[in-house]
Amino acid sequence: MSDVLQNTYNRLPVAFERGEGAWLWDTDGKRYLDALSGIAVCGLGHAHPKVAQAVCDQAGTLVHTSNLYRIPLQEQLARRLCALSGMDRAFFCNSGAEANEAAIKLARLHGRARGVAAPKVVVMEGSFHGRTMATLSATGNAKIQAGFEPLVSGFVHVPHGDADAVEALATDPDVVAILVEPVTGEGGVHVPPPGYLRRLRELCDRTGWLLMLDEIQAGIGRTGHWFAFQHEAITPDVISLAKGLGNGIPIGANLVAGAARDLFTPGTHGTTFGGNPLVCRAALAVLDVMQDEALCEQAARQGELLRNRLRDRLADHAGVVAVRGRGLMIGVELDRPAGALVLAALERGLILNVTAERVIRLLPPLIIDDAQVEQIATTVADLVEDFLASPQANEVSA
Repeated sequence: MSDVLQNTYNRLPVAFERGEGAWLWDTDGKRYLDALSGIAVCGLGHAHPKVAQAVCDQAGTLVHTSNLYRIPLQEQLARRLCALSGMDRAFFCNSGAEANEAAIKLARLHGRARGVAAPKVVVMEGSFHGRTMATLSATGNAKIQAGFEPLVSGFVHVPHGDADAVEALATDPDVVAILVEPVTGEGGVHVPPPGYLRRLRELCDRTGWLLMLDEIQAGIGRTGHWFAFQHEAITPDVISLAKGLGNGIPIGANLVAGAARDLFTPGTHGTTFGGNPLVCRAALAVLDVMQDEALCEQAARQGELLRNRLRDRLADHAGVVAVRGRGLMIGVELDRPAGALVLAALERGLILNVTAERVIRLLPPLIIDDAQVEQIATTVADLVEDFLASPQANEVSA
């Protein structure tokens, strides 16, 4: 641990010096295949030339003016995102947590406008929405919340993927919105049952609630569509975005439509850095590359290939609970804690992580080719087989 950094991460014993495509090189010159993409951020891989050129050009022209003035690149990016998503308006911020903060504020404004004095938002067990006070209160994970009590009130937790549990709250007059990840990220890459989002949309239509989707990890092509909700052909009222939108340049976005369209007015929300010319130029370059190279379709195709290859190798192993996911958002769940596999993979030149204690999470760049899919599948399967056969793993499971 560095003695000059606050102790917020158990950092792995490696530092990366450069990257190219799906590859990273550490300071000793060792090469790694990146199956994590900076936690679903670098969808175009590392050092993409078109994004790098856009950032360099913009940095030499204009980086920041503030939102006191028009920012044409921000308006251009908003139009692009709204056209892709079917939404009406955009607010730009700096991170996914900020995008979710905006969503929670929108829910409260919506509730107050309906005469609800203490609005409630339905959120999901096992969810992750950020580490600010409001977003960690919305998060369905007691470990993340521990030590930060008293939490922000106004959240009702139900099981993820259980539309009946949400339906049971329809008679609560204080509920005003639902906030849900279409596919959980930190919670273990759980894909809800078919029709789940459609049922939530229908419920919100009946009750007047806002349907707010946290697409921070699943959005921008990760699941094989531009947005994960497009698998069910619905339109939400609020979408939170970040991660893959900037390919490493920090940018978040909150998109609104329907009843949420006009809730924010001057003075109700804001940001100093959000949506400055530099980050918007980077995001526009990301969208250009994704459209030019058909990366949503590639994510769908390569994700199916990777899941199938992993199932071919691991389906018969008793210690493997499931191989699941959508597009290039994939989880391999084991029946025991699997954190040791992160360092083991690093030693074999593969970058991955383990979330929810037992789920190997794979979030490779959307640009990966067939050979890289094969390398990821083979390395992960070898790691899992060796781990399940090891005395250490069997002691943990006992």
